[in-house]
This record gives sequence, C-alpha cells and structure tokens, in this order.
Amino acid sequence: MKPSRVSASATLRLVSASVLSLLLSAPPTVAIAAVANPDGAAPVSAPPQDAAGFGPLNPAPPANMTPQQIIDKFAARETLFSLARQNYTFRQTVRVDTLAEDTNRVDGEYQQVTDITFDKDGKRAEHVVFAPQNTLDRVQMTPADFDEIEHRLPFILTTEDLPKYDITYLGRQHIDELDTYVFSAAPKTFEKGKRYFQGKVWVDQQDFQIVLVNGITVPQDKRKGHEDLSPPFTTYYEQIDGKYWFPTYTKAEGNLHFVAQEGALSQDVHMRNIVKYTDYKQYHATARIIYNGEDITDKKDTTQPPANPPANPKP
Repeated sequence: MKPSRVSASATLRLVSASVLSLLLSAPPTVAIAAVANPDGAAPVSAPPQDAAGFGPLNPAPPANMTPQQIIDKFAARETLFSLARQNYTFRQTVRVDTLAEDTNRVDGEYQQVTDITFDKDGKRAEHVVFAPQNTLDRVQMTPADFDEIEHRLPFILTTEDLPKYDITYLGRQHIDELDTYVFSAAPKTFEKGKRYFQGKVWVDQQDFQIVLVNGITVPQDKRKGHEDLSPPFTTYYEQIDGKYWFPTYTKAEGNLHFVAQEGALSQDVHMRNIVKYTDYKQYHATARIIYNGEDITDKKDTTQPPANPPANPKP
C-alpha cells in the first residue's frame, strides 16, 4: 500500500471452524502474539501458545525422520498440489479496509469478487463479478498489493522455492485436530525487484502439506516518497477433495507508518485486509496432471466450470 498516495495487502486462512472463530472474535492484541521480523517492521502476528485449539510448542526433534527429510517431503507435496490448484476453479473475495483511529470504524474500503474459471479452450480466466466503488482515501492499492494477494498470501513452498529460503525446524504443535511440524522460513538473499515470505509455517504430520502460515512480505519498501507497505498476515488452509490442502482464508492487520512527504504530514494507517478463496471445483480438460510419473488428476471428478454467478453476489 502507498499513502494516497499509499498501499496495503492482507490475508488469513482456515484449519478448523473453532480455531478460525477464535481468531476472528478476539482483538489482534489479545488473540495474537508477536514474532520478531526484519527491518524494524511491525511484529508478525502469530497464534498464542495458550489459545484454544493451539497446544504448546514441543521443541523435541521429530521421530523417525530428520527435519531435512520432512522439509524435502513437504516441499515435494507442495509442488504437486501447486500444480493441482492450477486446475481448479474458485471464487476469490478481497476486502481491504482502513479504520479510523478514534472510532476503529471502517472509513475506506476496497472490494472485489473474482471467479477464477476456464474458458471453452481450457485457458485459465478471471471474471470480476462484484466490484463496488473504491472508497479508500488515505491509501491506494498498488501492483505489489495485487501481486501479494495472488502469490504470497496463499503461500506455497515448493521444491523449486527451497533454495531461496533458510528453513529451520522449531518443533511439533497440536492445532485443533491436527498434529503439525512447525518451521520458520526466511529468504537467504534478496533479489532486486522480488518480494518474499518471512515467518512460520505449520505442516500436517500426516499429509506433509502446509495447513497454516503466519508472516509478512519482505522487503518492505520504506524509501521516502516511494513507500509500499503491507501488514503481517495469517493464512489458513482447508482440505479439498480429501487430499489437497488449499488456502481458504487470509487476514492481515496492522498499523502502517508512512513518513512525511513534502507538503504532507506523516501518518499511521490502521489496515485490515481479508481474502477468501471459496467454491473450489476441479476442472477437467483433456490434458492430465503428471508429476514425477504420478497422475494427480482426479479421475472421478467431472466438474465443469461454474455457471454465471448472480448479478449482485454478496462477498
């Protein structure tokens, strides 16, 4: 986000209804603990150790496998299911709010509902089905924000991405009905013009897939007059078709500080951004999805792209 001249981005996601309702019902300062992150940015939000649904973090090493073996295995699974997600239709609902400091009420909002579908030739397509007037006044959406919504909020750590990150095993943690391995992830180096994820990932011990991420996009652009900031985010994933853990809900919230520019005062902007990914349906083209010799296309699924949505869908 840039000051408005400003910009922001956000995201959150779902392991189970009980954990999600807990995080949504409590204020961030109560339901979220702070985790250190670089460049003096705002603390990364993270589920507290004593929150309902979250067990204590056990730093004991994993049984029967080394941390590196787990990393290699879940990266391979993430690669496979990244390919699978490209063959699903779904609805993406984005809501970006600024909140007034004195009342904590929304004083500006951007909304957009988009259906990700396939055309008659099997090419992926985006159809905006709901886009009310943008009332953001203190900040403005930037290309970096839209790129973040598409690529970093629904974070996937594939085998190809592994060399870019330092991955550290933190321990085991029970989240609601899931037993997970917890890792920290941080970029090894920064390539000019590229942005990365930094934070924590929770990996299901049975499926070896990411089920929860919590972090922030780095680096944040803090150059005076060119600031492009985004708040920390949490993304939850749900199991789709009994085997794919896809992102379904992201929430980002925080105070973004913009340094005074010529003729203007510095400002702090409270951002709250939510992205939902719903109605996943596999689309069958004539081609099949092959990964490492394995056909990962669901042979039983004959779902076609969804019919045209109602004229005025509710986000």
